[in-house]
Amino acid sequence: MTGTWVLYLPHIKTKFALNDGQIGMALFSLALGLLLSIPFIPYINKKIGVGRSTKVGVLLYALSFNLPLLAPNYVMLCSSLLLTGILSGFTDVSMNALVSTIEKKDDKHFMSAAHGFFSLGGFLGAGIGSILITFFEEPAWHMMTISAFIVLSNWYLSSSYDTIKEVTSPKIKQENTFKNIRPLLGLSIIGFIIMFNEGAVEHWSNLFLFDVVQVQENQAGFGFIAFSFCMTVGRFLGDGISKRIGAFNIINGGAAIAFVGYLLIVSTNLYLSVLGFGILGLGLSVVIPEIFRLAGQTKGVPASVGISLVSGIGFAGFLIGPVLLGFISNGAGLTWSFIFLAFSILLALCLVFLELRKHNESA
Repeated sequence: MTGTWVLYLPHIKTKFALNDGQIGMALFSLALGLLLSIPFIPYINKKIGVGRSTKVGVLLYALSFNLPLLAPNYVMLCSSLLLTGILSGFTDVSMNALVSTIEKKDDKHFMSAAHGFFSLGGFLGAGIGSILITFFEEPAWHMMTISAFIVLSNWYLSSSYDTIKEVTSPKIKQENTFKNIRPLLGLSIIGFIIMFNEGAVEHWSNLFLFDVVQVQENQAGFGFIAFSFCMTVGRFLGDGISKRIGAFNIINGGAAIAFVGYLLIVSTNLYLSVLGFGILGLGLSVVIPEIFRLAGQTKGVPASVGISLVSGIGFAGFLIGPVLLGFISNGAGLTWSFIFLAFSILLALCLVFLELRKHNESA
C-alpha cells in the first residue's frame, strides 16, 4: 500500500496544484492520525489480543488507503489521510507487539526480518507500480487492485496468528512505573529522529527526483525503489548481525551508513542520488527493528506498552517531519531539506554513543 501510494504523490501535487508546504500539511494529517491512535492501542490489544488487532488493522488500513486518491478536494484529501494515519498507527503498533510476543514465546529472533517484509512490500509496490502506473488511467483503480490483493491474502493468512495474545501478569502490572519506562526515553528520541528520516524519504524521495533532479514522472519512484530494496536486504540480514555485534552497535553503524547515503543524494546527479537512496535504506534498515526489540524486552513493561511509547514519540517525527520539510523546501529548496535530514542523522549518532555508554556502564 505504501509503495503504491508514494508513486502518486506527484499526481496528487499536480491534481490539486499544491506547493511543497501544502503537501507537507497533507502529510501532517497522515502523521497526526498515527499519533492520535497511539494512546488507545495497548487497551485494544489487551481487550481483543495482539493477533486479532493486527488482523483487523491490516484489513481496515488496506481499505482506507483508497480514500486519498478518491478525494475530490484538498480538505477531503487531508481528512482521508487523517483516517488512514489512525489505522496505520493501530496496525503498526499491534503488529510489532505481535512479533515481540512471538519472539518471547518461541525464543526466536526475527523482528528485523519482519520489518524486512514491510520494506519488501514497499519495494514491490513501487517497483511493480512503476510499470503498472502506465496501464491505469485512474490512480484509484491501481490502488483498489493492490488493496483487494492485501485484503484477500491477509484474510487467508491471519488464521496462523489471530488468536495470539500478550502474556501479562499481576507482577508486570505492579512494576509498570516510570522507573521501568525511563530507560525507553533515550530509545524513543533516537526512534523519533530515525522515523523522521524514514517518513521524509518515503514521502519526499519521489518529489526530490521529480523537482530537483527533474526526471519524468514514471522515473520519480527510482529513489524509493532503491531505498526499499536495500532496506529489505538490510533487515533480512539484521537479525544475524544483531546477534553477533549487539543492538546498540548495529544501530550506531546503521546511522553512520545513512549519513553517507545523504551525501550522495544531495549531489543531485540521477545515478548518485538513486545510489544514495539505496545506501540510506541500508543504513536505516536496522535501526527501528532494534529499537522496537529493545522496547518490547524492557523489564516490567508489557511489549505493547513499551512499543507504544517508542512508537508514539517516533511517530511524532512523522508528525513534524513532512511539515517542516515542506516549509524548508518552500524557503530554500528540497536540496536543503535533505541536507537538514543528514545533520539530524549526525545528532542520532551522538545520542546512540551516549545510550551505548550508559548501557555498558549498567551491564
